[in-house]
Amino acid sequence: MTTHFRGLRAATIFAALSASIALGGVASAHDYKMGEVAIGHPWTRATLPNAKVAGAYMSFTNSGKEPARLVGGSSPLSEGVEIHEMSMQDGVMKMQALENGLDIPAGETVTLEPGGYHIMMTGLKKSIAEGDKVPLTLTFANGETVDVELAAEAVGAKSSGMAGKGETMIDHGATGHDVSGESHEHQH
Repeated sequence: MTTHFRGLRAATIFAALSASIALGGVASAHDYKMGEVAIGHPWTRATLPNAKVAGAYMSFTNSGKEPARLVGGSSPLSEGVEIHEMSMQDGVMKMQALENGLDIPAGETVTLEPGGYHIMMTGLKKSIAEGDKVPLTLTFANGETVDVELAAEAVGAKSSGMAGKGETMIDHGATGHDVSGESHEHQH
């Protein structure tokens, strides 16, 4: 009888937890929202000693009917936060700040990842170590802000959870930018 009661109790707890998750009562520790925009798994890379910049990566899924725009942010770890894009132009990888921010169209997902759109934390006040949790406040064009926590992966990680899997780093000397690839140029 005791074994049957334990099994019934476990099944009841499992059913309650499943219903709670299905109804949205339990959220992942690495998922955030701003209105109709879901922000998925923010992460960064550990930095080398004396690095002055670090990238931040995540996804934005806009399930609303209106576009949203990420325009900036702040972090106690850095002096500034910029939104950047990288693109290949004439065989050269170029990085530039998006002065008007990053559009997140209605009904679409925009992914920030190494080699593409990303957030650049400038003027780092200290190095980031693998395993650190880095606070970052995201600012949207509508004036709303969202506090997220970046999970720090290994130096050279290509994506969250893929730390160190074959990434090549290029040292950009005085700029402090470490980006994978062959030839890069930074523009503001």
